[in-house]
This record gives sequence, C-alpha cells and structure tokens, in this order.
Amino acid sequence: MLYAIIAAVSALNFALGVRRDRRRVMNAVWLGLTLVFAFLWLVSRDDLPTWVNAVIGWAVLVVFLLAVLVLPVALVVNGVVMLRREGRGLANLLSLLTGLAMVTLIVAFGFALRSERTWVHAVVGALVVIAWYVAFLFVSLLLYSILYGKTGRRTGFTAVIVLGAGLAGDRVPPLLASRLDRAVAVYRREVAAGHDPLIVVSGGQGPDEAVSEAAAMRGYLLDSSVPESAIVLEDRATTTEQNLRYSRALLAERGHDGRAVAVTNNFHVFRTAVLARRLRMKLEVIGSPTAWYFLPSAFLREFVALLARHPVVHASVCGVLVVLYLLLILR
Repeated sequence: MLYAIIAAVSALNFALGVRRDRRRVMNAVWLGLTLVFAFLWLVSRDDLPTWVNAVIGWAVLVVFLLAVLVLPVALVVNGVVMLRREGRGLANLLSLLTGLAMVTLIVAFGFALRSERTWVHAVVGALVVIAWYVAFLFVSLLLYSILYGKTGRRTGFTAVIVLGAGLAGDRVPPLLASRLDRAVAVYRREVAAGHDPLIVVSGGQGPDEAVSEAAAMRGYLLDSSVPESAIVLEDRATTTEQNLRYSRALLAERGHDGRAVAVTNNFHVFRTAVLARRLRMKLEVIGSPTAWYFLPSAFLREFVALLARHPVVHASVCGVLVVLYLLLILR
C-alpha cells in the first residue's frame, strides 16, 4: 500500500509540474518515481494471476540481461562507430566510455561477490548505488525528453529560430540540414495558414569553418525557396544559450511579440527547453530526426549537461545514498 501511495503522490506532482511548466527537470524525476513505485506496488501484490507474475518475471529478466549483457557491448560498438565517423572529440567518446565503465562495474561486482573482505563490498556496493542513481536519472530524463518532444504546440508560430550546428567547411552537414528542413516545413505550414513568419538562423563561425553557421544556413534556406525577406541572420552565437538570447534580441528589434518556436535535433529538444525556461522565454521547442548512430552519444552529452547544472544537489543525494548503504552493511 505504501508503494501505491508514493506512486500516486509522484504522479500527482508530475501532472501538476507539467501543467505549471513542461520545461522543468523535476517533471522527469517525478515521472521516474511514479514508474518505479508503480512497478514496486505491482510486484508486491499477492493477488495477481499466475500468468501476470510470470510475464513480470520474464520482463524483469529480459531487461536485466539487456542492461548487463547487451547494453554495455552496444555502447562500446557505438563508440567505435562514432570515432570512425565523427572524430575523436570528447563528446564522441561518451558512449564508448560509458560502455567501458559499465563493463568495469560488472566485473568489479562479480569480484565482490567472490570476496569476503568487507571493504571490497563497501567500495563496490557504493559504486553500484551511485550507478543506480545515475541510471534512474538518465532513464527518467530520456523518457521525459521523448514525451516532451512528442507533445506541445505545433502550429501558430510567427517566428522560427533554427539553432546552429557545426559546418563541414562552408557546407551544411546532414545534422544541421535536418533542422533546416524541419524549419522549412514549419514555415510553409504557417504561410499556408495565412501567417508571415520569420526564420532566425543562429550560429557563429567556428575556427574550422569557412563561413558562419548562420550564413551557410541562410544559403540552404534560399535554395529551399524561402524568400530572403523572411530570413534573419544571427551570426555571433557559439552556445545554445547565446542562440536563444541573441535571437530573442533580434526579434525584439523587429517588434516581434508573437509565438516563437526553436528547431533543433530531437536529442537536444528538452535541454533547449530547459534553457529557454531559465531565460524566461515563452518558447516551444521541436526536434528534427538524427542519424541512429549519433543518438547514444548525443543523449549522453545532453544528460551530462543537465546534471552539470546542479552538481551539488546530485553529489549530496549520492552521498546520502552511499552513507545509508554503508550503515546497512557495516552495522
């Protein structure tokens, strides 16, 4: 009964949080807690039919095997693919490093099971506790990011902000092209509805880029039959926050006071929305498709960026969980 109460309270907080502002990170946490305690309530019941218990048991076994055996190998393989296709930048190493960390933790856990030394159990157990906390946050944010990207307003915009991404010299690569294609689709839909929207292309020039991202994006839009009068260049931004700040300023200069939407790739939608909330911008965010091999590292990068916003909070929670675990095994 306790699990059901906690699940209900978490679900209520989730619903209220979404109604208040869909862009809150705590919405993801409440969603995760709802799912965890609803599951605990379900498996703790003794009045379920035998076949339901069997289905739950097999489902838990499959998820466990996927998490322990398949996921680490898949992440390592994905990391190798990322290195070959995208280069050796730190962001491209995330899936490889995560996979190797999971393999190391699994090996350490197996060693701890065979060891009779208390300190080994304490150290490895503490690492497992931290890993479970991080996994809970990651899954919660991933699920809520998908939910956020699939819901919300999709029409009625008078401005479209396209967030920049790296160029290949002066060419628009597939990742950025998918954002521009989505922006063009939104633009044409609004024009068909009788609106006259602006498209803000936002992105400065990197050290390895022949032109600014905004200039390359403008050329892509012109080739897509978007009139030049509808395009606004913002060619100074080097971060997502600057994309939003500078684009807002340009729209304000033009007297824009209507609804705006930002277009980015699907993995980047929720963090962009979180930044927009922090900047107090009334802004919807929609995503465009991303190549399958790019998604694991991309989602991990977004997750790390969201965690980095509250390092003290997460370190404190991990500390409390580890202390509770140590008190449990050392008493």
